[in-house]
Amino acid sequence: MRVIGFAGYSGAGKTTLIEQVVARLAARGQRVAVLKHAHHEFDVDQPGKDSWRHRAAGAAEVLVSSGRRWALMHELRGAPEPPLDELLARFSPCDLVIVEGHKHAPIPKIEVHRPALGKPLLHPDDSAIIAVASDAPLSTTLPRLDLNQPDAVVEFIRHYFETRHETRSAVLR
Repeated sequence: MRVIGFAGYSGAGKTTLIEQVVARLAARGQRVAVLKHAHHEFDVDQPGKDSWRHRAAGAAEVLVSSGRRWALMHELRGAPEPPLDELLARFSPCDLVIVEGHKHAPIPKIEVHRPALGKPLLHPDDSAIIAVASDAPLSTTLPRLDLNQPDAVVEFIRHYFETRHETRSAVLR
């Protein structure tokens, strides 16, 4: 399974860029999964619904399914957050997993940076960052991608995996 991360500060445009990249890869017939890390408490369930009531009653896991989708909710109940490799192991086979967040994980990452936010670049302190997607010129030795050109980002990812890593799944088209 190929894995690439997108890292950057809040407001830099990670989610928007990932959405555009996923749409383009899916249109090419690629099976793409996304792992989104949240720094806060979140819930994918609605209070009062049966599945919410089962979790509130103490169920460790609740799986909800229908003819259109299924979702597994796992309650940590005080246990530590699983490491990235454990979370990745839960995915079904796919061509690519895009990780949003987990900015310190030792996976290849594209930094998403907007100088207007006034935040420092991450890549000088993270050797796993392989490129920077930005909306302005930057002084960097890494490949610079235009944040507003998602097709170029897709091409960079495809080229990266074709030339730098062993093939474990279908080549990204």
